[in-house]
Amino acid sequence: MNSLALMFGPASRQLFGIFHPAEDAGSADTAVLVCPPYGAEGLRTHRFFKVLAERLARAGIAALRFDFYGTGDSPGDERQGEFEGWRRDLCSAHEELRRHAPGARIVWVGARLGATLAVLAARNGRCDPVRLVLWEPVIDGRRYARFLREQHVAAIDATFCIPDLAWRRNLLREPDAVPEEALGASLSSTLRAQLAALTPDALQLTALHDTLVLAQPDDEYTAQWAAEQQSRHMPVRLAYFKHRLEWTADPYPNSAMVPADALSRLQGALHE
Repeated sequence: MNSLALMFGPASRQLFGIFHPAEDAGSADTAVLVCPPYGAEGLRTHRFFKVLAERLARAGIAALRFDFYGTGDSPGDERQGEFEGWRRDLCSAHEELRRHAPGARIVWVGARLGATLAVLAARNGRCDPVRLVLWEPVIDGRRYARFLREQHVAAIDATFCIPDLAWRRNLLREPDAVPEEALGASLSSTLRAQLAALTPDALQLTALHDTLVLAQPDDEYTAQWAAEQQSRHMPVRLAYFKHRLEWTADPYPNSAMVPADALSRLQGALHE
């Protein structure tokens, strides 16, 4: 079946999305809401999640992809981006998917900052996913900001014939500063403050749904966070997953645009 482009949400905060109906709608009992990463990571994985949604639809699972307000093809200014608004966007997308797939069990699949926003939205109690699949969630805002700054400086070095050393000097002088711009995306002052305040202790799961966390085998930080959630008797499981996708860049030789192993892993996560 053909996908359907949508505009939805409040009149003052419209969002763009694409709904992929299940090919065998009669047997569909699960639907997936894709919660995309932010900025360059969202651009990098756009095709990946498109292919994943198409795969799910062929397997009888409806899916909705959408862009948060001020990002992608949604209206709005990216300089207004912040957690609370994006959390409401996620709930609007959930309700839109509910309208197109009534009666289905809705699973949220979030990656990177999209996974973080899924945790924040689901614990609010206004949305009711049956499961969260969190792919390498951002659980420490300052670590994430430093990663973005390092990638930003590396991209500048690779772009210009003579690297602008001022970027590297600034990075060395203030390694933990939250940047105003990262790989072409502008971070609002509110978003920078929210990232600076985001710590593992501030990101608590609830028992309202099952949660599967997918992390790289060497990611001890995320493993510790998941273990702490388990110690609180939350229904969460950690699974290690090594893949060939670079979150912020295409040119690396070991990176793949749409790695088949990642597609299969995320599709399988819906049934574990």
